Amino acid sequence: MADRQSAIRTEHLSKHYRLGSRERHPTLRFAIANAASAALRRERPRARGAEIWALDDVSLEIASGDVVGIIGRNGAGKSTLLKVLSRITEPTRGWAEIRGRVGSLLEVGIGFHPELTGRENVYLYGAILGMRKAEIDRRFDEIVDFAEIERFLDTPVKRYSSGMLVRIAFAVAAHLETEILLVDEVLAVGDVAFQRKSLGKMGSVAGEGRTVLFVSHNMAVIQALCRRGVFLRDGRVVADADIETAVSDYLRSLETLVSEDLLAREDRGGYQDIRLAGVEITAADGSRTLATGAPARFVFHLTRSHPRLACSFTLFNHLGQPIATLASSSAAPGDTIDGDRGAVAVCEIDELPLVAGRYRIDVEVRDHAHLQDALEAAAMFDVEQGVMAGRPVAREDGAGDIAIRHRWTLPPS
Repeated sequence: MADRQSAIRTEHLSKHYRLGSRERHPTLRFAIANAASAALRRERPRARGAEIWALDDVSLEIASGDVVGIIGRNGAGKSTLLKVLSRITEPTRGWAEIRGRVGSLLEVGIGFHPELTGRENVYLYGAILGMRKAEIDRRFDEIVDFAEIERFLDTPVKRYSSGMLVRIAFAVAAHLETEILLVDEVLAVGDVAFQRKSLGKMGSVAGEGRTVLFVSHNMAVIQALCRRGVFLRDGRVVADADIETAVSDYLRSLETLVSEDLLAREDRGGYQDIRLAGVEITAADGSRTLATGAPARFVFHLTRSHPRLACSFTLFNHLGQPIATLASSSAAPGDTIDGDRGAVAVCEIDELPLVAGRYRIDVEVRDHAHLQDALEAAAMFDVEQGVMAGRPVAREDGAGDIAIRHRWTLPPS
């Protein structure tokens, strides 16, 4: 740290919340952002009277030009840390020192007024970030071009999708001349092409020597973008190390979750009117032994059903890299409705395409409009070496996690 100036420094930073109560607006920026976004979001109801320390004695020093991944389970304090650093909320104890202008992208809709057009909101959001009109004028065309929203520029943003809002917000935060960029998980909203484009822009921003703090559950992206990792658990720093070490510590911590009662877990997202109660992963014969190329069955027990229920799960390998997402919302002719099962969603795979190894699944449950439940590391399972279309499939280092049914035509020997 001696050869580079600190961009961010925190000492004993702590943030206390009483759930169910409303926080007063401690800053003008928070008041403006909260009022502008109130019509675009709904807070998940929480039990009144409960208290949590979202941050608990967090001391960090981040040098100018550092690219840091903030990782941890849901409720670990990642978003709260970025909100404190963005001066959206004040700490209960301790302090944070930030040297340089901050651009932040923390929540869909924050900093936007629904009745204003996309053009007007570019200026509003830039002003909230502390930019002068002349600066915004100079970069306006670049922002619009990057966000790809020129056709809708003079349309009120209340008619925008959440993905379009993210496009504008990220384009403004990344293109204006801030020394520090704070980005939360919102980049997961929207289309894949824009996510790639945004991550590429973040890489170039980091290459310019600007400081970046990035919150994500995607460990592959975190490791590709960041050099350092801060692993938070229950509001405390568990690891502050090189990114490989921090990610490894985080992934090991997920192993302990699978033995816990799913309904007792508090590290979940969504409205929670419908919750995931249990997961069963079995082979066709009901055993727990899965093999490459053999049938597999994923059963999700829910607390209740809904006429327009959608269930999805994402498969991750042992490195925390996402492999595939299977979603009931993408309907296919083979899908069925079975009212006799009760509140149960079942996904069946005829030929499991995973090579031998250990895998985890993250699960989301939605009704027609809302995320109801989201659980990281809802279950883990092992796959043994097997056969795909008569061809033995062995795991080979560097060969990937997926086995694909295929055939060859070769010349005569």
